[in-house]
Amino acid sequence: MRALILLGLVGLAAQLVDGSLGMAYGVTSTTLLLAIGTNAAAASATVHLAEIGTTLASGISHWRFGNVDWKVVAKIGIPGAVGAFAGATFLSSLSTEVAAPVMSIILLALGVYILVRFTAYGLPRGNLGKPLRRRFLAPLGLVAGFVDATGGGGWGPVGTPAILASGRMAPRKVIGSIDASEFLVAIAASIGFFVGIGSENINFAWVGVLLLGGVIAAPIAAWLVRHIPPRILGSAVGGLIVLTNVRTLLRSDWIDASDGVQTTAYVVIFVIWAAAIAYSVREYRRDKANESVEAVETEVRSRTAQEEETASA
Repeated sequence: MRALILLGLVGLAAQLVDGSLGMAYGVTSTTLLLAIGTNAAAASATVHLAEIGTTLASGISHWRFGNVDWKVVAKIGIPGAVGAFAGATFLSSLSTEVAAPVMSIILLALGVYILVRFTAYGLPRGNLGKPLRRRFLAPLGLVAGFVDATGGGGWGPVGTPAILASGRMAPRKVIGSIDASEFLVAIAASIGFFVGIGSENINFAWVGVLLLGGVIAAPIAAWLVRHIPPRILGSAVGGLIVLTNVRTLLRSDWIDASDGVQTTAYVVIFVIWAAAIAYSVREYRRDKANESVEAVETEVRSRTAQEEETASA
């Protein structure tokens, strides 16, 4: 019962992060399942089955808050589904001994990417309003879907920053569209896992509690996306993913590190993680201060122009 409650809380927390940041539900949930000994294919299958419900709830919530561009959903979601099915069948063909470290490496890479991307750069906002073309979205969806299924997560970490980096959509629209299109990816990946490993290795109680936590969090996250600082959240989540998967790799048969090496690695990661969060908080506050100054200067210029017009009249 304690494990089910923990998984439900993880599903809730992961969906809050995912719905606010456009990524990390699958990466966070799969990382936990691997940490408690679930084999790689079953962990990814469990998370993707839960995501069928969570992404549907998240997509509807984002749509109701006006955060979804349905043209982008169609252009990236369908190729994403194809890539997810291929990734699921590929992961299902690997042995457990090979799959677990491989998935941890993928998750670690995604965690490092999230940590560096949001700590160093925040969210780009240039070129807003320019159209996103199918020749960009289709291959992006194909790659993101494959990574998502093989890594137990990755649709958001690959898709969201790529579209944000283009600067052609408002961040809330990017996050809402990625979350809505992930519904197609989750269905395709789940079908691929059923074909590859069947249902006997999937714990449907775990699926249920992950789903329940995610569904509860989905509307809250869709509202929070307008208010929560993504830069700080990205740094926090990225560091957690890095720490957990480094722990998995250090304890794997591939490395089998000594206790001293493990302790040193954890200390280094904690220091870097804390520094990243502190830097993100500082940069967020500085950006907000600059925005306030710019707003005041704009207001002053506007009033001066109005006064000059009134005087000349």
